[in-house]
Amino acid sequence: MRAAAISTPKLDKMPGMFFSANPKELKGTTHSLLDDKMQKRRPKTFGMDMKAYLRSMIPHLESGMKSSKSKDILSAAEVMQWSLSLEKLLANQTGQKVFGSFLKSEFSEENIEFWLACEDYKKTDSDLLPCKAEEIYKAFVHSDAAKQINIDFRTRESTAKKIKAPTPTCFDEAQKVIYTLMEKDSYPRFLKSDIYLNLLNDLQANSLK
Repeated sequence: MRAAAISTPKLDKMPGMFFSANPKELKGTTHSLLDDKMQKRRPKTFGMDMKAYLRSMIPHLESGMKSSKSKDILSAAEVMQWSLSLEKLLANQTGQKVFGSFLKSEFSEENIEFWLACEDYKKTDSDLLPCKAEEIYKAFVHSDAAKQINIDFRTRESTAKKIKAPTPTCFDEAQKVIYTLMEKDSYPRFLKSDIYLNLLNDLQANSLK
């Protein structure tokens, strides 16, 4: 039986992020995958003109952002809120996109893709849970998954058992592992990255015009 496609509107807005073919069984510490990837090649993103890259990500940046009550305009204050916690960052749709692009530059975009897929899965109607659970499992959790996430063997096996009788919470354990990984590993680097600091600086400069 062919599994139904996952409805993840947030994911497909992230350019070039869904799904690449580079399966790899992950063992050892949560840092091993990132270290191996970073040693192989340098991210192309940071070889680009950063301001042009940010403009392509945030259409409003080019038009001259100023403080505004409009929900469609990103403000410096809003971006500063992202530095308070990963929860604040992921609660913002633009924050998800910018953080996702940063993770892509580190070759770990599967983490936010999986997290967002889980968030969408929890809102799924009960009759569609089996198909979505199978799709998410094959895409991110299975040992041969194209976008395999870095979780321990026990969590992987536990998740495999839960999707046999899927509920809205069957991915919660794995999602928590990935959230913690992003929070302790990628998120602190994101806050020090050019992509975040340049965006914040540009917004602050425009707010003074």
